Amino acid sequence: MVDLKESPSQTAGPYVHIGCVPQTAGLEQRAMGPQLGTEMIAGEVDGQRISLQIHVVDGGCEPVKDALLEIWQASPQGHFMPTASFSNWGRQATDQATGCAVFDTLKPGAVQGQAPHILVWLVARGINLGLTTRIYFPDDDPTQDPGQDLAQDPGQDPVLALVGSRADTLIAVKTETGYSHTIRLQGEDETVFFDV
Repeated sequence: MVDLKESPSQTAGPYVHIGCVPQTAGLEQRAMGPQLGTEMIAGEVDGQRISLQIHVVDGGCEPVKDALLEIWQASPQGHFMPTASFSNWGRQATDQATGCAVFDTLKPGAVQGQAPHILVWLVARGINLGLTTRIYFPDDDPTQDPGQDLAQDPGQDPVLALVGSRADTLIAVKTETGYSHTIRLQGEDETVFFDV
């Protein structure tokens, strides 16, 4: 019998965002068309178009300029079936000056007992395993009357209920064009990450 040992984990390294999103380094692949995950909306769609700005900061509140973000979300109708005009998945690298990634997407609907949210997966230099978190929307204010349906009351969301007093680390801020959210990797007000 062979005794197999687990190999040591490796961090993502400084080039993960270039390998997965080569346009960040000016390496456009024109012959292959748009980069995978950069465009979620293609044509006419039903639903509220939003711009979601995700800022990633480290423990010193400095922007993380080499992170790779992937988002996965329900459609405005609350399902995960992609269509010819809307992909439920997107991929962006953070800007090398600001540490911000911008997704042009649709506001998701409520799904199976959960408030509308966007799932975020993040990797960057120094992170051994990808981090998973969620972004909820302030329009769906958890302080509303408990008689409101789930789409209007994320306070009924089972994940937010487990997070408790740290739920504010998962709620975006409304902007003129959509929403903005800051993911804090460490320190005070560190974002809640999930062990999935």
